[in-house]
Amino acid sequence: MASRTSEMVCRVDPAQSFDADSLLRYAIANVYGFPQSPSQFIVSQFGHGQSNPTFLMEVHSGSIVKRYVMRKKPPGKLLESAHAVEREFQVLHALSTYTLVPVPKVFCLCKDPTIIGTPFYIMEYLEGRIFINPMLPGVSPMQRKNIYHATAKALASLHSADVDAIGLRSYGKPNNYCKRQVERWAQQYLVSTGEDKSPRNPRMLELADWLRQHIPLEDSSGGAAGLVHGDFRIDNIVFHPTEDRVIGILDWELSTLGNQMCDVAYSTLHYIVDISLDKVEQNGGLELSGIPEGVPSLAKYLADYCAATGKPWPAANWKFYVAFSLFRGASIYAGVHCRWILVSTTKLDELMIGNASGGERARNAGKKADAMIEIAWAFIQRESVLPLHPPIESVPQEHGLQHGTESKDNLHSTGGRFVPSQKVQELRNKLIKFMENHIYPMENEFYKLAQSSNRWTIHPEEERLKELAKQEGLWNLFIPFDSAARVKQVISGQRRDGTIDKAFDGLLGDGLSNLEYGYLCEIMGRSVWAPQVFNCGAPDTGNMEVLMRYGDAEQMHQWLIPLLQGKIRSGFAMTEPQVASSDATNIECSIKRHGDSYIINGKKWWTSGAMDPRCKILVLMGKTDFNAPKHKQQSMILVDINTPGVNIKRPLTVFGFDDAPHGHAEIMFENVRVPAKNILLGEGRGFEIAQEGRPPPPRHVVAAPPPLPPLHHRHHCRRFTAATSAAVAAVSREKEETPFEF
Repeated sequence: MASRTSEMVCRVDPAQSFDADSLLRYAIANVYGFPQSPSQFIVSQFGHGQSNPTFLMEVHSGSIVKRYVMRKKPPGKLLESAHAVEREFQVLHALSTYTLVPVPKVFCLCKDPTIIGTPFYIMEYLEGRIFINPMLPGVSPMQRKNIYHATAKALASLHSADVDAIGLRSYGKPNNYCKRQVERWAQQYLVSTGEDKSPRNPRMLELADWLRQHIPLEDSSGGAAGLVHGDFRIDNIVFHPTEDRVIGILDWELSTLGNQMCDVAYSTLHYIVDISLDKVEQNGGLELSGIPEGVPSLAKYLADYCAATGKPWPAANWKFYVAFSLFRGASIYAGVHCRWILVSTTKLDELMIGNASGGERARNAGKKADAMIEIAWAFIQRESVLPLHPPIESVPQEHGLQHGTESKDNLHSTGGRFVPSQKVQELRNKLIKFMENHIYPMENEFYKLAQSSNRWTIHPEEERLKELAKQEGLWNLFIPFDSAARVKQVISGQRRDGTIDKAFDGLLGDGLSNLEYGYLCEIMGRSVWAPQVFNCGAPDTGNMEVLMRYGDAEQMHQWLIPLLQGKIRSGFAMTEPQVASSDATNIECSIKRHGDSYIINGKKWWTSGAMDPRCKILVLMGKTDFNAPKHKQQSMILVDINTPGVNIKRPLTVFGFDDAPHGHAEIMFENVRVPAKNILLGEGRGFEIAQEGRPPPPRHVVAAPPPLPPLHHRHHCRRFTAATSAAVAAVSREKEETPFEF
């Protein structure tokens, strides 16, 4: 089971005590929003795995209780580079301010040791869950799968940070990281072992030599370089209290720039070895003891990470990275054992190798170091440590499919080209036949209405064709499998029997991947009228996917189901005339909380879909907190288009065309009051939704590189290709030439 962060505190260790009153005075003066006249101030200490002592600060002010976290250097003599809380503050500030990497927000850094004895910083308190045991006992198989998926996603997120863009270019030396690390930990081992210290194991020195001879080329070339956490593992992650997603990555003491594959290998060590000091005789990891149901295999976890980051499959150098992680772990444990010996013999000041606490468990650290050395050698001597290729079928849809690694059942490649499977080819043939029999013959009629005085009405034949498309099984083809699965889970959870209506299940598409769907977009894109006939038209597809991924049961019943049925349409209100809205951080529309409602004020234009007489719901992007970190100011909220204060001013034109009856509207929102329950995912999550979950219109959101490649259906691109092909074909027919094919 998980431990709540609030349950992981205890009384302050007397050896780590400090002047709490001095800390309180400093916080009042330097932390924005800190209660100025608190009635009570309580400090307790986190007990789990903190080499830099970490404390919970509870501030009572009347009936209000605020919580903060303070992290400080330990007292005593330290190595110059050890326990650098200043660097922790630097990386956390950069990530929380400029990226969506899940980290706690930091408030202030104090370098003055006279305040509480050592430098420290104060950061946000995250109420959530921490899983100490990677086997995840007491957790359901589905949750285990989700938790490991979220862990891989979080690691990919921090590895995707653009260090140049967020001011961390000089945070470390990215190249030759492994080369330096091997020497560092080899020297650390020599310092920690020998006479009157932990016993020295010659096999460790041989391991260092093997590592020196097998450093991957990508280490010196910078091919795997970027931000490195240095201690990334599941118990350094805070999960949401109820959802299986990461809200905070902790313990950045060892972070730097370097070879990111070292992070990846270290995060998988529990598959190879049980690193707990509580277990000395039984050192086997999950691959030996048995992988619990729901926990992915090592290969599946790596495939998830590689798909999320776009990194190559690491089979060629995996022996090195795992052996290095075990080598580093052995050196650390030798140091822990050495400290225990020196404390026991009162000679601690003779060796300044850090100040991490030992305790009685440290007595076994020397044996654990020797065990890790032997496990490293056994791993090196394995004939195979990873399959030559990732298990593609196991990669989650939202990662693998965005990189074109599709289901083996539906796609195969030949000669460097992806070829549609029989299922996709059958759908494609049905689409072509439908287009030829029903869409193309009606185009002139659709165009006539769109250019008449009744152009903002719907041709009755369109609704008939929609029903026919449903009957043909050509409906909602855009929906990916994982989005459909979440909808089923949420909707079925509202029923006593946990089932889902068969007719509703039929509204959730065919579970196609992005690449598979692309073949069908190329057909639909040959007519501007076709996508909406198959309920695959923008902005409805993006809005529906937002509701599928982030909507709750009530939002799904009220808005998603009618959209899936094709009974209503929707609009997307993001762009504003006075700012460069392709950068969502520039948005000025305000969304202010007022009791159980939100009040919206702002001006939007190019609100696609809003002119359609069937448009009933708008997904609006605005700001709920103009003072929050740059990418956490925005929120998305659902607005009934008939709400008082929603004033559609006019349709906008492109080269004189108004795209009737779909249209792109200029809309004023004047004191528009919507229920608070209409917020999507929560306040401050709008930028995250825009980057990860919603396929944007052609004017893409470009404010900052997303932490993960967004899950976007590239249907616009395929439709443009199809439209170009159709145009060339039309010209070619006029000249009696053979048309080009794309």
